[in-house]
Amino acid sequence: MNNLAPVLSKAEVGSISTLGLAYAGDGVYELLVRTWLLTHHHTASLDLHRACVAVVNAPAQARAYEKIAPLLSDEELAVFKRGRNAKVNQVPPHATVAEYHTATGLEALFGWLYVSGSTQRISDLFEIIMGDHYPEP
Repeated sequence: MNNLAPVLSKAEVGSISTLGLAYAGDGVYELLVRTWLLTHHHTASLDLHRACVAVVNAPAQARAYEKIAPLLSDEELAVFKRGRNAKVNQVPPHATVAEYHTATGLEALFGWLYVSGSTQRISDLFEIIMGDHYPEP
């Protein structure tokens, strides 16, 4: 298996828990943000970290979901809803319960797309999310 771009069967993807998908999606999303920041002229490590934290947090991810929600297929929306409705044990103090659940749904969606091998779809959705954060120089 190619760990940088896995393509699991529907049965294999179906065997991953929703929170497992969110766990993978959290990493995918953060890597996308870090790469985006590097390619948009952020160079100092402290600046990179601060910029990343500003984008990879529950309130920001909840806003990101709102940008792509109308574009999701029925299947993608179902994955998002499973993630959003998953039972979580703790909500960080900087987020509302609704924001945290929405962020978990977004992460589950990105994790599901990742393990399904839908890298182009990930790229398309992420481009929409980040489009107005850092315009091209």
